[in-house]
Amino acid sequence: MKRKIAVTGMGIISPVGNDIPSFWDSLTKGQSGLGPISRFDASAFESRIAAEVKDFSPERWIERKEARKMALFSQYATCAAVQAWIDAGLPYPSSGSLPYEGERIAVCIGNGIGGIEVFQDSYSKLCSAGPDRMPPLTIPLMISNEASGNIAMLFHLHGPAFTQVTACASGTDAIGQAMDLIRSGRVDMVITGGTEAAISEFAIGGFCRLKALSTHYNDDPARAMRPFDKDRDGFVIGEGAGLLVLEDYEKALRRGARIHAIVTGYGATCDAYHLTAPDPEGIHGSRAISLAIEDAGLKPENIGYYNAHGTSTQLNDPAETFMIKKAFGLHSRGLKISSTKSMTGHCIAAAGAIEAIACIMALKTGLLPPTINLENPDLEAGCDLDYLPNVALAMPVDAALSASFGFGGHNSALVFQAVREAE
Repeated sequence: MKRKIAVTGMGIISPVGNDIPSFWDSLTKGQSGLGPISRFDASAFESRIAAEVKDFSPERWIERKEARKMALFSQYATCAAVQAWIDAGLPYPSSGSLPYEGERIAVCIGNGIGGIEVFQDSYSKLCSAGPDRMPPLTIPLMISNEASGNIAMLFHLHGPAFTQVTACASGTDAIGQAMDLIRSGRVDMVITGGTEAAISEFAIGGFCRLKALSTHYNDDPARAMRPFDKDRDGFVIGEGAGLLVLEDYEKALRRGARIHAIVTGYGATCDAYHLTAPDPEGIHGSRAISLAIEDAGLKPENIGYYNAHGTSTQLNDPAETFMIKKAFGLHSRGLKISSTKSMTGHCIAAAGAIEAIACIMALKTGLLPPTINLENPDLEAGCDLDYLPNVALAMPVDAALSASFGFGGHNSALVFQAVREAE
């Protein structure tokens, strides 16, 4: 018997809101978080737009001196973690009166690129002024595991503190790994999710060289992310963090925790096909979706809402549509699908965790967020399903699935169920 796992806390830093209410309000109203890049002069770049986090002040959640010891991706993660921790009814600052011993609480965070702004600045100083001018904390700030390490230190947690790095699937895989930690009995609670802060000259330049970013909408950023639309021309990079508190369902009930949803299924595979392109036959991406549904003990027709990876790229959108058709069969025609990346941009390692929160909120509220900018579905490429174009849909569902696909062929999916249906 698999241990049932409750989601008892949620926190978010995102391009469309830095708390759950504002994030969800933006998504359901179809509001875009995209705009001109403000972090640096992007005039020399082919793509000059991004989905930046706005009005972010880490001192709202953590002490200034602690924030100064963190790269931006770690700041996003710790601030979202504080939100999730408080939302789970746990004491902050940590008082020692926790429902479990510190050794029984783990951290598992997805991250793809680490503190890339730290790397960029330090390397610039190395080249311009020599090695003695590099900041002493260059390495501790930039390495990907520092987000999980900082969260563990913040709450005095002594269970495993893992970092999952599977490119754009990192946040989803981190939540899946957290599920497995609880199911195995190794821990009772995990703070998990994903974080990314890669809007820098180095990253934008690298993605531009890959021809992955949108370049046709520099003068109209809000329209640039258009998943499944015939006029899509690439993704827009986003940033932020989505964090969840997961815990053993029965123990959460005993401590009187509020339960947002149940996470019941996880599936992961690898295409083993190409560094950056999905397998056009979609066999293994489809299998990750099917494995998650099977792990949840459900059938495809039980899934009411599918939060798509939906990157607005020429290759992903048709390939993912094919995967959906293969995994869901005839039910794919009635399945409600949307890509919230149309509003948040592609938040890389944070994407899967942010979209997991969107699934949970859909289950809680009975509102399904839209895919904005879907004006001309790419029927020639096979994008002919119900992607909820431009307007949210009021429709209660009992189960939702979020899928993520990353460079390197990483495929993963999570199934969440409403509490009323999973009990």
